[in-house]
Amino acid sequence: MATVLDRREFLKVVGAGAAAMALPRWVAAESGPAPGSRKPNIIFILSDDLGYADLGCYGQKLIKTPKIDQMAAEGVRFTQAYCGSSVCAPSRCTLMTGLHTGHAFIRANHEIKPEGQLPIPADTPTVATWLKAAGYATALVGKWGLGGPPSPGETESPGEPLKHGFDHYFGYLCQVKAHEYYPEYLWRDGKKVELDGKTYSHDLFTAEALKYVRENKDRPFFLYLAYTIPHGKYQVPSDEPYTKESWPQPKKNYAAMITRMDADVGRLLALLKECGIDENTIVFFTSDNGAAQQRDLFDSCGPLRGIKRDLYEGGIRTPMVVRWPGRIKPGTTSDYAWAFWDFAPTAVDLAGAKPPEKIDGLSILPVLEGREQRPHEYLYWEFYEGGFKQAVRMGDWKAVRIGPRGPLELYDLKSDIGEKTDVAAAHPDVIAKIEELIKASHVDSAEFPIPAGDGKGKAAGKAAAKGKAAEKGT
Repeated sequence: MATVLDRREFLKVVGAGAAAMALPRWVAAESGPAPGSRKPNIIFILSDDLGYADLGCYGQKLIKTPKIDQMAAEGVRFTQAYCGSSVCAPSRCTLMTGLHTGHAFIRANHEIKPEGQLPIPADTPTVATWLKAAGYATALVGKWGLGGPPSPGETESPGEPLKHGFDHYFGYLCQVKAHEYYPEYLWRDGKKVELDGKTYSHDLFTAEALKYVRENKDRPFFLYLAYTIPHGKYQVPSDEPYTKESWPQPKKNYAAMITRMDADVGRLLALLKECGIDENTIVFFTSDNGAAQQRDLFDSCGPLRGIKRDLYEGGIRTPMVVRWPGRIKPGTTSDYAWAFWDFAPTAVDLAGAKPPEKIDGLSILPVLEGREQRPHEYLYWEFYEGGFKQAVRMGDWKAVRIGPRGPLELYDLKSDIGEKTDVAAAHPDVIAKIEELIKASHVDSAEFPIPAGDGKGKAAGKAAAKGKAAEKGT
């Protein structure tokens, strides 16, 4: 009988019993800061619903992203990096915890009224927990989505960032509230910050991030800058430089939002140089899932099949640019396949700290520095909204299952990046191996049950039903 993981048992599983779940152990690399040197600052910039091909350095022709393109020219651009899931909350959970969605606590958007999402348990360790223990100042600016403010009658929430290793946070706790770029309030370290409803939240996040870097430039810090651009609503103070384009207004706004974010990434990188910490700061830039639309004016997913909420490549393959002057060779392109759950062990490796155990991630620091690194045996995803789905990446093979008992589709990504030709019938041995990996990767969850029936209905599990009822588009 399959193990059922509920809220009470989750922490036990994180702390013990990994062998029963066939969890790969993290392997430390001979890397990290040199003895006696200051630990590097770590900045992780997460955009929201940015497609694989929405940046110039990934082939975009219409949207201007000169600063991120320059960041890629000065660092490494990954062509086979993956987010944690194809919607917000589970993707961010894998990023924070180093666990994939087969046994991470959050596996779908699960909205809580009046505000917030199903919280990760209060003592769940995160990358911020581990970095704080290694002597880092830690901050979240932007969108959280892993637990809301206290419920009526309560004084604290188990899912707040302060419960998960962050010294400071400012932004949206609830990802549904984050759909509005002109909010009436945001949250700062457990307190509501009232606004006038006329201030563009993204600009506040940039200002907060710049202030944080200035104030912490003399000590190691971890800044998780979780922007909400370009998630809908498509709101922006100005549609420059696209005002004169003949595009529909929402397209002008979408492009202007991305270009505005690009400029702010440039401001952040310039500040690192101004503060004299450029060469001691590694900066990641990526997106939390695929674009919300694909075959439109911008062709946001490029050659990839599918969009947000799919487990085809367009839903989970993401742009990933990493810059670290003096340590990452400029102008590098890497096809190393890795996923969000690799960030936590990579960050800990950067800090020169004891690696977390019993997680799915591998440190990719060797890859960043141009050294050899063993590949993942496989990458695994499962998803509960709009029907239960699973996916496995094993070498160049990619398998997708629609419905809990649906047949596995199989694609050779080396020759078929668009996942157009299902070759499952011709490779029964590969299908058999992937079936074994799926069984080893999934642990049943009381919060996110696999739906009965064919799993293709709208109410694909309790969490999906609640998530869709709260607000479509998260």
